[in-house]
Amino acid sequence: MKVKNSLKTAKLRDKGCRVVRRHGRVYVINKKNPRFKARQG
Repeated sequence: MKVKNSLKTAKLRDKGCRVVRRHGRVYVINKKNPRFKARQG
């Protein structure tokens, strides 16, 4: 999983990417292609 300052670019990498907030952190998850995972902070 990549840790990024801004998740806007990570979200645009693939069509199935979603931005999700969990436990005060922001994540990008992708069910179809799990290699596009990212976390902010």
